[in-house]
Amino acid sequence: MITYFRGSILFALVCLLLAAWYGWVATQSVEGTLSIIWIVLVLSVLEISLSFDNAVVNASVLGEMDEIWQKRFLTWGIAFAVFGMRVIFPLAIVAIAAGIGPIEALRLSLNQPQEYERIVSSAHVAIAGFGGAFLALVGSKFFFDAEKDVHWIRTLEEYLSNFGRVPAIEVGLLLLTMLAVAYLLPQDEALVFLIAGMLGIVAFIAVEGISKWLEYHDELRRLSGAAVRSGLGGFIYLNVLDASFSFDGVIGAFALSNNMIVIALGLSIGAFFVRSMTILLVRRGTLAEYEYLEHGAFWAIIALGAIMLASARWHIPESATGLLGALLIGLSLLWSIHVRRKRPES
Repeated sequence: MITYFRGSILFALVCLLLAAWYGWVATQSVEGTLSIIWIVLVLSVLEISLSFDNAVVNASVLGEMDEIWQKRFLTWGIAFAVFGMRVIFPLAIVAIAAGIGPIEALRLSLNQPQEYERIVSSAHVAIAGFGGAFLALVGSKFFFDAEKDVHWIRTLEEYLSNFGRVPAIEVGLLLLTMLAVAYLLPQDEALVFLIAGMLGIVAFIAVEGISKWLEYHDELRRLSGAAVRSGLGGFIYLNVLDASFSFDGVIGAFALSNNMIVIALGLSIGAFFVRSMTILLVRRGTLAEYEYLEHGAFWAIIALGAIMLASARWHIPESATGLLGALLIGLSLLWSIHVRRKRPES
């Protein structure tokens, strides 16, 4: 077990040392330094709890990719996850919302953290619309599948599977949900929410389209006898999905700190551990061993997407999001174990 998490543990130690150094430089006190280290630890746990379902879904896609692209996702992808979403993304929000350059946004985050937090939080409606729409489609696509024959919550999942024969039914249901939420928002926020949600739908369709085109291209090469190195479509899909999962963690982090350096250190530790969990699930074949674990993860994704959409109107604690996801995955794991014990020969 320790083999899979060795890199994450080393990275966490480095981040905690950096947090200790920064805490001492910023506060010049032992109490202030320990407070910053504690916040970094809590943020890392928050990120892991919110992203465990992400690790399960990553593993389900990663298991179908060849070894080269698996390694690229676990190396190149971590750079995107850590620096792209935990550092560049909040700075980009502030730069766009405030109409300033990236360097000015960085200075604002370091010198005026309260204003930096206010600007990032003001973009929450747009983030909720985009991320919620994308995740809702990722989750619902798994269940609105007419060819799906393994069901965890049997009655409900069979019902949804049958409706999978209706083209784009998940998009129609999502649009109705978005309209219902937008109806409860002020007019200016409703417009932002709907535009962001539609962009989330477009992003999902674009990623799916690219993935299908690459699969078709690989199949043509395979039929012609050429060597095929599949995985680019999955790589793009996983990074966009990972980015969507990061939205709530980045926004939720401001409940604990408005310091960009502290937030980046804490969330980066969590991102590394999520990658390690993904490797563990793939290498040990956990999804094949526990057949309903993937179902629990996709239900958790639907729940997260719904919570993000609803958060445009109501404040929902990040702890509730993490607990709900953990509950769904835990129940699916327990049921998988129960079924395995009843069918030991399988």
